[in-house]
Amino acid sequence: MRRPRKNTYLCCMKKLLRIICLLVLAASCGNRGGWTAREKAVISQSDSVMYVCTMPVDSAILRASSIDLGADELRSAELQTLIAKMLKTVTDPSQDGVGIAAPQVGINRRIVCVMRYDKPGRPFEAYVNIHIDSLTGPIVHGPEGCLSLPGMRGIVPRSSTAHISYLTPEGTPVSEQVDGYSAIIFQHECDHLDGILYTDRADSVFVE
Repeated sequence: MRRPRKNTYLCCMKKLLRIICLLVLAASCGNRGGWTAREKAVISQSDSVMYVCTMPVDSAILRASSIDLGADELRSAELQTLIAKMLKTVTDPSQDGVGIAAPQVGINRRIVCVMRYDKPGRPFEAYVNIHIDSLTGPIVHGPEGCLSLPGMRGIVPRSSTAHISYLTPEGTPVSEQVDGYSAIIFQHECDHLDGILYTDRADSVFVE
């Protein structure tokens, strides 16, 4: 025979505790939304060309894993400002790169800008919350450099085809296959989002 009063009381207390826990969790999740104060400062502190993180000085940032942007960040003016400044930075004569990832400018978010050699005019484009879904095709061994490792170059094995998914800066979801040199750039930049440098994969590294 059950003891309904005692069991009912315990059941009510458990339900109350679960509700309290859910409320606390929801409040804490809400506090994590949006850009952090440090991220906002990094985005706003430069007029156009941003400081580029280099090894080993900025290893804590370059070796950290980056996270996706949430709904608040995707709708923010800060995202558009960050993308514009990343594009300015990578195309500046002082850098003259073919790709850049957000960690390289001090922001551990999954954003990259890539020069699309596979498109007419070789445009620079921005990719938000980007992930490589799979890598296929023959492995090619080619030279790579990095804005975060100035004065160095290496021979790196990469897949010739990358299947990627991402959001456009306007928030449109896209999945596509990229081939050739553009696929290699995507692999290099997406490695940055996971704290990986090309020297970690290189067959050999040398000073330019």
